[in-house]
Amino acid sequence: MTTYIKADKFFYPFETKVGGYLEIKNGKFGNHVSDIPTDAEVVDYSGHTIAPGLVDTHIHGFAGVDVMDNDIDGVLTKMSEGLLATGVTSFLPTTLTGNHDLLKEVSKGLGDNYKEAKGAKIQGIYFEGPYFTEEYKGAQNPIYFSNPSVDEFHEWQEAAGGLIKKIALAPEREGVEEFVNTVTDEGVVVALGHSNGTLEEATKAVQAGASVWVHAYNGMRGLTHREVGMVGSMFELPHTYAELICDGHHVHPKACDILIKQKGHDHVAMITDCMRAGGQPDGDYMLGEFPVIVENGTARLKDGGNLAGSILRLKDGIKNVVEWGLASPEEAVMMASLIPAISCKIDDKCGKIKVGRDADFIVLDNDLELVSTWVDGVKRFEK
Repeated sequence: MTTYIKADKFFYPFETKVGGYLEIKNGKFGNHVSDIPTDAEVVDYSGHTIAPGLVDTHIHGFAGVDVMDNDIDGVLTKMSEGLLATGVTSFLPTTLTGNHDLLKEVSKGLGDNYKEAKGAKIQGIYFEGPYFTEEYKGAQNPIYFSNPSVDEFHEWQEAAGGLIKKIALAPEREGVEEFVNTVTDEGVVVALGHSNGTLEEATKAVQAGASVWVHAYNGMRGLTHREVGMVGSMFELPHTYAELICDGHHVHPKACDILIKQKGHDHVAMITDCMRAGGQPDGDYMLGEFPVIVENGTARLKDGGNLAGSILRLKDGIKNVVEWGLASPEEAVMMASLIPAISCKIDDKCGKIKVGRDADFIVLDNDLELVSTWVDGVKRFEK
């Protein structure tokens, strides 16, 4: 079965195609064409833009569900389906620092069942921790912090059936270089964050294979004229990707601008770091083991007031960076689809419109509002 999507613009990787039709064949992307058969089935989105489905590579929860609940049905249904209303068609369920056995159970639950996701697709697991340090712990529980262990990680990875695609750690921990060398050789992306690390420590980790910075500026040692710290290392070390939360609360728009100028649009991956309150009303929630209050667009720990993830919807991050004058619509969409996918080495599965790929895409109006979300060539959400 072939359907043709008509629109004004189509955002391809590093290219915008104007007018014409996008073929959808049996749930896969076909060609972009100018002419179609007279009896063709056409879905008319004239005045709109077709873009790849968004890819959230750092997200803890949504729609009342948290990955650390170890409620696999909640992740596969409520979270996965709820994300379609945010434009996300692929994501990495993200863990928090926790005890070894719980992380193993969560890994097994996702690894055994991830293909059953009912909405947005699970493309891997992201372990945010537990190999952090206390100075910039954020909403991570320091009682579970430790030095990285290859044996321990392999136990989690075995439980996950190889689904762990990314793990974050602090570069000043003992044994980091050996750990990074080992797991990156196994195809796992290593991110650096929740860290009081120095340029020297960060450089050693990057040279060993680390390639991503966890939620830029947040949970990391700042830049000074005597020690550039983690923020300066993020600016300075090339060929690395910076996660960025563009909600206007975690990072000032001007700081976002500085980061984008330093790294380039093609090395900044927009994320949400969303917690269970995403898509839910304000009120009291839990992030892992910590009570959180959600109000005024933020999620903060009740004890101390630290930001505790976000309630950002990725589609709104796109609008924000365009309204802040930091990116064109094409660049903003790329930062929320292709670049996150590349940064986590899942761009062979998602993040772009390409012939033969699953037809996961979104429709945007001229104000960058989400109109609809399609998965495997089927419309799954409509505003």
